[in-house]
Amino acid sequence: MTAYIDPERAQFEAFKALDRDQPIEMLNLVKFRTTANYPADHNLAKAGLTGAQAYRNYGTATAPVIARLGASIMWRGQFQTTLIGPSDEIWDEVFIAHYPTAHAFLEMVTDPVYQAAVIHRQAAVETSRLIRCGSADGGDAFG
Repeated sequence: MTAYIDPERAQFEAFKALDRDQPIEMLNLVKFRTTANYPADHNLAKAGLTGAQAYRNYGTATAPVIARLGASIMWRGQFQTTLIGPSDEIWDEVFIAHYPTAHAFLEMVTDPVYQAAVIHRQAAVETSRLIRCGSADGGDAFG
């Protein structure tokens, strides 16, 4: 499995080029490291935390920022199996975060409190997928 932890510049620019005034949902698929990988000079580098524990630190530290922006976790599920797709992609966290606008997401990632907390996510995550979605009408049928 290839490591995808932070967005690449081109992906971030493509995100920013989309409409920023609409509500968005971000599909999050996250696989944790067995042992968190903090930089050697970080105070948790020798704490022996698991990736899941480091990710909880990330969640705790970013919760006030998310609440202030009006964002929320609108759905969380427990991964069971992949029916269509790479069978080696097994996810520890699967959730959809809702943001009132893409501006709110961009404000989050540039917030100093959030930026300080990202180190926990980077230490925790082996690989991830973050997929921006816009709201669409539901219905009774696929397609």
